[in-house]
Amino acid sequence: MKKLKQLLALTLCFAALSGCGQPAASQTQDTPPAASQTAQTRSFTDSVGRTVELPAEISKVAVTGTMAQIVVFSLAPDRMVGLSGAWEAPEYFAEQYQNLPVLGQLYGGKGEMNLEELLSAAPDVVIDVGEPKSTIVEDLDGLSQQTGIPFVHITATLETMPDAYRKLGELLNLSDEAAVLADYCQTQYERFQALSEKVDKKRVLYVTGESGLNVIAKGSYHAEVLDLLTDNVAVVEEPSSKGTGNEVDAEQILKFSPDVILFAPDAPYATAKQLAYASVPAIANGAYYQVPHGPYNWLGFPPSVHRYLGMLWMGTVLYPDQVDYDLYTECAKFFELFYHTELTQEQFSALTANSIGQQG
Repeated sequence: MKKLKQLLALTLCFAALSGCGQPAASQTQDTPPAASQTAQTRSFTDSVGRTVELPAEISKVAVTGTMAQIVVFSLAPDRMVGLSGAWEAPEYFAEQYQNLPVLGQLYGGKGEMNLEELLSAAPDVVIDVGEPKSTIVEDLDGLSQQTGIPFVHITATLETMPDAYRKLGELLNLSDEAAVLADYCQTQYERFQALSEKVDKKRVLYVTGESGLNVIAKGSYHAEVLDLLTDNVAVVEEPSSKGTGNEVDAEQILKFSPDVILFAPDAPYATAKQLAYASVPAIANGAYYQVPHGPYNWLGFPPSVHRYLGMLWMGTVLYPDQVDYDLYTECAKFFELFYHTELTQEQFSALTANSIGQQG
């Protein structure tokens, strides 16, 4: 954030210098300034209690990161003036959404927000979605004040995603459209909450990274789906808040002794039987699977709305006798609602090709 604010200050300084000496806009006698401002703005209270003045009508939106990008895109794709980062799998999105400028992201390790691009895009509001950082109020208040662009935060967890969509609908004056997505999330969450209460939960380990030596720890923000639907055996003293999880060693994984292993898309699923911990029950018995990735990792990273795809997938992989839906049909519905695109049977088959275990 320090570098971000320094760059912002420089950007605003140059903008101010370039405008020196230009006459102020004249005011008409027909519309008093105070009345005009009142008619053109409204107040909005975000998820961390900040009351922000917004344009009465919002037509241009920017986002602070990938999680916000996915959520906002699902509701209002035509209002987005930029992306926080290029789509990981652009083939799933219409061309007009692939060519939006990349503005960068506010938090995380993938580069800072490009403030010149942001100011050039001139959004009516910048939206942050997800788990609020400890400095969120200070960060967004400072950025709103320095840029003149309102920044708002909408908190979203697996359980509260319906509320997040309703809040976003209020923000963008799209309450009816947001209700459709909120109702979908509510129905799915309740479906899998009920499933979790009636099954004998499998002892599962979710590993990430090229070496397969990072785990998504129980109780972490990124483990919400795992903790709901499984007995997550990755119990550590300090669960990491990062999507890469906690680093462990092969000996620790042997101690975890999982009955099922879920490999992240970047983890060594294909060579699982050559790993140092290949003697664990999950690999020895062929009960290991690769999480689908398209357009994003279905179990998170970022932990956005596509985790509902992960729940649908996990239900069929872990508890096939307890689910009553066709996975392709459900996934195709999700892609239509949230990505505004068709999921073909061919695409689906490619996405789930490694969901059968017994590999390598």
